[in-house]
Amino acid sequence: MTLVEINFDGLVGPSHNYAGLSLGNLASASHGGDPSYPRAAALQGLDKMRHNLALGLVQGFFAPLPRPNDGFTAALGVLDAGDPAQVRLRAAAWSASAMWTANAATVSPAPDTADGRCHLTAANLVTMPHRSHEWPDTVRQLRLAFAATAHFAVHDAVPACFGDEGAANHMRMAAHHAAPGIELFVYGRPGGRFPARQHEQASRAVARLHGLDPARTLFIEQSGEAIAAGAFHNDVVAVANERVLFTHEAAFADPEGT
Repeated sequence: MTLVEINFDGLVGPSHNYAGLSLGNLASASHGGDPSYPRAAALQGLDKMRHNLALGLVQGFFAPLPRPNDGFTAALGVLDAGDPAQVRLRAAAWSASAMWTANAATVSPAPDTADGRCHLTAANLVTMPHRSHEWPDTVRQLRLAFAATAHFAVHDAVPACFGDEGAANHMRMAAHHAAPGIELFVYGRPGGRFPARQHEQASRAVARLHGLDPARTLFIEQSGEAIAAGAFHNDVVAVANERVLFTHEAAFADPEGT
């Protein structure tokens, strides 16, 4: 079997806006209320994907999710457009944040899993209301893109009692992509200035669903200092590829132990 690394981008949707809905994301908060330019953003994204193709990379993309999500507002009884709280809920129903594909799912390639298939678990994103209603549409796209069940297993999101933010809090190291690797799940602890997006039990559930070898799976606590500074996801302060771990010195609660 030949393994191929695929880069996936999210195509920016026409409802892309700056509503400042992401508590703990300082960049999001600082741009709240700014005008957005969805068409220009989508064209920039396409240019980036074409550039990847020109480099010889394999490129995929996710289509924008259906927005506004009228089912989301109906379930919340949103009726009054003049109520500030309801205005934010309407903004959440219009959110195009699914373009951030690092939050779409956690992916474990075939060399790491017990059944030799690539496993994908959609992220539930329950910490932020504007993202919490994404996963059912995301998982439908995943099942279209990875439909060959002999080679892929696509899982629904873990139960909403444990927040899961997908690949943004997951890393993998290996001698090369086709070799068995070490999967690193980074979680946060609650109680700080901003919410910890990734729950330890969500990470452990994903590892079990993917059939990962416990001897090659690490669960690492993210530094509270990093979360307080606006590193709402681990990938803001640490990324890994093959034999390289590129990390900020304050990324992890116990860097030496990690």
